[in-house]
Amino acid sequence: MMVELAVGDAYGAGFEYAERSFVTRGNTLAGYVQHPRHRDVLPGRYTDDTQMSIAVAEWLLGDDRGIPTLAELFVRAYKRDPRAGYARGFRGVLEEVADGTGLLEVLRPESDKSGAAMRAGVIGLLPDRDEVRRTAALQARITHRTPGGMTSAAAAALAVHYCRYGLGPIAGLPGWLAANLPASTGPTVWTEPWRGKVGSAGMDSTRAAVTALAAHTGTAALLRACVAYTGDVDTVATIALAAASCSAEYAQDLPGELLTGLEDGPYGRDYLAGLDARLTARFG
Repeated sequence: MMVELAVGDAYGAGFEYAERSFVTRGNTLAGYVQHPRHRDVLPGRYTDDTQMSIAVAEWLLGDDRGIPTLAELFVRAYKRDPRAGYARGFRGVLEEVADGTGLLEVLRPESDKSGAAMRAGVIGLLPDRDEVRRTAALQARITHRTPGGMTSAAAAALAVHYCRYGLGPIAGLPGWLAANLPASTGPTVWTEPWRGKVGSAGMDSTRAAVTALAAHTGTAALLRACVAYTGDVDTVATIALAAASCSAEYAQDLPGELLTGLEDGPYGRDYLAGLDARLTARFG
């Protein structure tokens, strides 16, 4: 799961908000792509989507699931492995504060963007549906204490939960979310297929990911579809591949070039695979 979502993040990072013509030419899955503007994110390197997912995974594997502990893990993950991909303001905060207490003191968590949803997928491994919903919303409150921020985070986690525990066919995911996670704009928000460019709002990313998940049964085709939307595609791919990697219906057919080409530094591919092993041991 952690490896697959990192592949989605790193591959999508090469196309985030790029021109459609660039996406159309380059979205072949032949390998990682250098973004035409973001030269500080090298091909095969994941971004904040994965780094914050790592922190959430470490939080779930620990004994204390309180907000202060998760805030501390967010800061620790960045400090030990500083990287590009974060929003400029949030990255500045992470560089400025010394610990999780400082982070909680500085943040004004009134955003409805996708930061809480992109890191929530791993929470879907929890066995109880209500606990998944509560925990996803809880972690969202650190940075995205808004209806859109918390609902999108819960949707990303519940998509994983639906796939991991075989609660229905993959095509039924939108309807299941409509029944189990009413959004402020109405339950049909999940059953209306997403079309076009994905904006920065968390609900945009999760709706696009849910549409793509329901329409495919192989991770390679899913990844291409997520990136083809254009816009905030690394987040869409992160959310979608986290869920697809847990689905018995999905063929796990990501190209070998993307798996071997994923970064493998101290917190790269091997570290992510180790987290996957620990999560499996903990949650089955």
